[in-house]
Amino acid sequence: MEALIGIGVFICVALVGWALAELKSRHSVYQNSAEEDEVDRQLADQLARDGYEEKNIKDIIKTISTKGFSAV
Repeated sequence: MEALIGIGVFICVALVGWALAELKSRHSVYQNSAEEDEVDRQLADQLARDGYEEKNIKDIIKTISTKGFSAV
């Protein structure tokens, strides 16, 4: 019977903690500062200058080995 009470208390504490985390995330929203936005823009410009392009899953599958290696 004590184990059942312990499990019930654990579930209650977990639900209260989950509710507090949900309320906190809804209350405080993170916003980038102007300095962070400027750094992000500079990094994106540098990547574009260097010829970086983002790959999709089809491009990645073409470049990796999905069939393994031959033992011979």
